[in-house]
Order: sequence, then C-alpha cells, then structure tokens
Amino acid sequence: MLIYDLTHEALVSFLQTHQHKPYRADQIWNWLYKQKVTTFEAMNNLPDDLIGLLEQHFTIQALELVIKHVSQDGTVKCLYRVHDGHLIESVLMKQHYGDSICVTTQVGCNIGCSFCASGLLKKKRDLTPGEVIAQVLETERLSGKRIAYVVVMGIGEPFDNFDGLLAFLHIINHPKGLAIGARHITVSTSGLVPQIKAYAHVGLQVNLAISLHAPNDAIRSRLMKINKVYPVDEVIGAIKYYLSVTKRRVTIEYILIDGVNDTHEVALELVKKLKGLNVYVNLIPYNEVIEAPYRRSPQATMLAFYDTLKKHKIQVTLRKEQGHDINAACGQLRSQHL
Repeated sequence: MLIYDLTHEALVSFLQTHQHKPYRADQIWNWLYKQKVTTFEAMNNLPDDLIGLLEQHFTIQALELVIKHVSQDGTVKCLYRVHDGHLIESVLMKQHYGDSICVTTQVGCNIGCSFCASGLLKKKRDLTPGEVIAQVLETERLSGKRIAYVVVMGIGEPFDNFDGLLAFLHIINHPKGLAIGARHITVSTSGLVPQIKAYAHVGLQVNLAISLHAPNDAIRSRLMKINKVYPVDEVIGAIKYYLSVTKRRVTIEYILIDGVNDTHEVALELVKKLKGLNVYVNLIPYNEVIEAPYRRSPQATMLAFYDTLKKHKIQVTLRKEQGHDINAACGQLRSQHL
C-alpha cells in the first residue's frame, strides 16, 4: 500500500494501533508533503523502529516516468508507469497565475466519448488516492516548481472513482498535506447525475465542472455515450440541485467541434438551457485525435459562438489552447505509446 493513500486520520489510527504517538503523523506528513522525501530513511527525526514499521507496511515510490514531452508553450506532458505496469498521464500547464496540473483518476475510461482518446482503451482499474497524489508530487519534482492549481480532468471519470477522489481531495487540501486551496482545485465530470448530487453534500469548496458539449440529446448522445444513461435535462437538473445546495458557481465545459455542436442555432439552444443558472461556459478548442473523425471549429466559428453566448448574458470564456504540438489532450500519449 502506498503511504500517500492514507488520510491524516487513517495514519494517526495506524500509528496508535502500533503503539506510536499521534504526533508522529504530523512528522511523517511533513516529510511527505512539505519536504517531499522519496525514502522513509530520509525521515531522520523518526525512531528506527517506526521507520522499520513504515517500510514493512507501505511503499513510497509510486510512479516511473516513461516519457516526458515539453510543448513550445511550456506545457509538459508526462506518461507514468504505476506499480502493476499500467500507464497513466499527467499534464503540467504554465499559467500567468501559477502552474496547474491535470491529473488522471483511472487506468483507462469506460465513458467512451467519441471525440476523446481516453476512452480508446477501456478502464482497467481505479487509481488509488496515493497514485493520484503521486502525479502532483512527481510532476513537481520534474518541473522544480510548486503546483498551485489542480484539475481532475485526466484519463477516466473522477466520479466513477468517487471514494478515491474524495480521499485525494482531502489530502491535497489538508493544511498539513499539500495545502492546495479548495478553490484552486477543479473536478470535472461527464455528468454522472447521482454523484453530482452526492458531491453537493461533501462540504468541500472545490470547484465543479460539467462536460456538457451539447444542449440536446441528439448531439450529446452522438458525442457521449453516457448521455443515454443521463440525458441532458437530467444533467441540467443535477446542476440545479448542486447550485441550490452549495450556492457555488458551476463551470460548463464545451468542446467546439466543427459542424457538430458549433452552429448559431446550437448556441441559442445552449443559451435556453443555461439561462438564469449560476454557471459560466468554458469554450474549448478541440484537440484533434487521430482515431476520431472530428475536427476543431475554425477560429471565426468559435468567436461567433462565444459572441452569441455573450450577447445573451451567458458568462463565457474561450480557453487559450495549450500543448497542441505535443498531443496534450487526455489519453493521446498513452494510446499512441500502447
């Protein structure tokens, strides 16, 4: 078991079970998340018997770097190997407000969005909380800079790994853990309605993003198989429920695909679905995947879509493209390598 899998409370419980004082948990977490050591032996203020106990029960090495690609814009994409040989991806993005990482929560993905490389290889298993945390730590070591923002939007559906996701969020948000502010963390889901409603009651101030990509079932079902289980109106209903419970704004992720979901009529339909809701739309240029038949919308089309939403008082941004030259979209590096 990875030492990073343990919440602070779980580590305290483990230590007490083995006749060690609870304050040792603070010392261990300081070594893990502040000093960021890579061996138990480096924890030099711990007694030898405790170091031996940790070595007996836990591992500290989680990831092996397989490939690192660096984009002209500074985006860094890492392909990692986990302990059982599976491959996962993380992407480090340089922003004017600080470095941001996109992390993976599953080996493969069963959501099967037709435009996405992640779903080309089916889900093998969930990642443990520690394997997700290790992506942040290892990418920090590779970059030499502290990561200030985390986006849970890599390979897999985070809400399909709900318990692991929550443990990860609590550890990285914990002041004695990575101490990344909750409002600096965003979790993205393809629209798992029961989990969206459950997430409303978690009590974390972590941002929520919904991958909508279409305002009606005809288009969304073509793009996202999950829409046949949770249609657009059910997803919108879950968003309304989340808003009513949390009073926190939701991000609507919307990838613009040429001739599919980018017309003026579709923009007006999206306006009708979102009017009056405390949401903002993040329009995303499509990062093309060799295995998918889609192309990104022309710049003029994207700007026209943006203008239509803006004109109708929908809060909207058009995301700056990053990492296109290194295939930075989720799952591309992994699928090509395999």
